[in-house]
Amino acid sequence: MLKKLLVTAVCSVLIAACAQSPTGRRQVMLFDNNQLNTMGAQTFEQMKTEEKITTNAATNRYVQCVANALLAVTPDEYRKQNWEVVVFDSEQVNAFALPGGKIGVYTGLLNVAKTPAQLAAVVGHEIGHVMAGHSNERLSTNQFLQAGLALADAGSKAYGVQYQQQLMAALGLGAQVGVALPFSRTHETEADIIGLELMAKAGFDPEDAVVLWRNMAAASGASGPQFLSSHPVPDTRIRTLQQTMPQAATLFTNRKAQGALPNCRRN
Repeated sequence: MLKKLLVTAVCSVLIAACAQSPTGRRQVMLFDNNQLNTMGAQTFEQMKTEEKITTNAATNRYVQCVANALLAVTPDEYRKQNWEVVVFDSEQVNAFALPGGKIGVYTGLLNVAKTPAQLAAVVGHEIGHVMAGHSNERLSTNQFLQAGLALADAGSKAYGVQYQQQLMAALGLGAQVGVALPFSRTHETEADIIGLELMAKAGFDPEDAVVLWRNMAAASGASGPQFLSSHPVPDTRIRTLQQTMPQAATLFTNRKAQGALPNCRRN
């Protein structure tokens, strides 16, 4: 009976997977995008009150220039949004984008993303998360996981399964390692591919994305096992980027033929 309950939960997920990502992957989308946009904007406003924002005008211009070039080649629904780009004064090597048109970049990232194209690889990746609706998909998947575990808990109690607490702990770990983490790695890989396409279309050399991840690997040192990570290890990301590079190179060549490329200069 417990197995039947879990199978039923999985089938429910498959039936509900009626959306499609920009790369053609089927998705579970249960939440209203307007609600997510509001949540993203609220989160961003809170971050601006809690974290230091850089006052370096040249740094702000530089990051804004790269972001603007990328946003100019996004689909209409994103290009027409009034995006807000904020540079946080922090040693964190990080950046993010939130639903509702919000982009945050930490100054520590500029020590690793050493060229405009390398910065474009990161910012394009973060915009890719928004374009693919990964926040919606993650929340939706978590809802199904919680529902499935609740069903398993109820079934094990109803049918007198021995060692019920240990069983639920094992199921919880299985859901985390078997579903949640691979799903996150899928999102990261998909955002890498979307970001590579965006940077090439915008006029940034896509080959710099590979250089970026080599820099990231050097900065982060040894990483743990990939199957227990929410992100692919750098070597895996580099292989994925290299496999997608021929298409990106064609987009970059076409963009160069159109004329002037982005002229984003670091301080």
